[in-house]
Amino acid sequence: MSDQIQLFVPGAEMPWVPAGAGVQRQVLAHSPELMLVKVAFETGAVGAEHQHPHTQISYVESGEFAYTIGGETRVLRAGDSCVVPGNTLHGTACRQAGVLLDAFTPMRADFV
Repeated sequence: MSDQIQLFVPGAEMPWVPAGAGVQRQVLAHSPELMLVKVAFETGAVGAEHQHPHTQISYVESGEFAYTIGGETRVLRAGDSCVVPGNTLHGTACRQAGVLLDAFTPMRADFV
């Protein structure tokens, strides 16, 4: 298994990648079945509505986000989380600069 999966991933060595205006993402770790991604947003930045086949869980590490899933919007703050079922339209608008931790199953091959 360790030939295919990096078992220990030093965050300081993982690159940040632009992911839209005021948004950067950092893939923290992944296996074929699961991926963890850190996404940093500036105030006012938008994660445009989109959908993908992966199930996603987002955890708000810091900041404040207006998060929309399937047409329903809720304000999420540090410590809150949400589940996005696969193929569900979703997006977010950052109300206060912050960081989301996103887990995907299966992994997002388009992120690596």
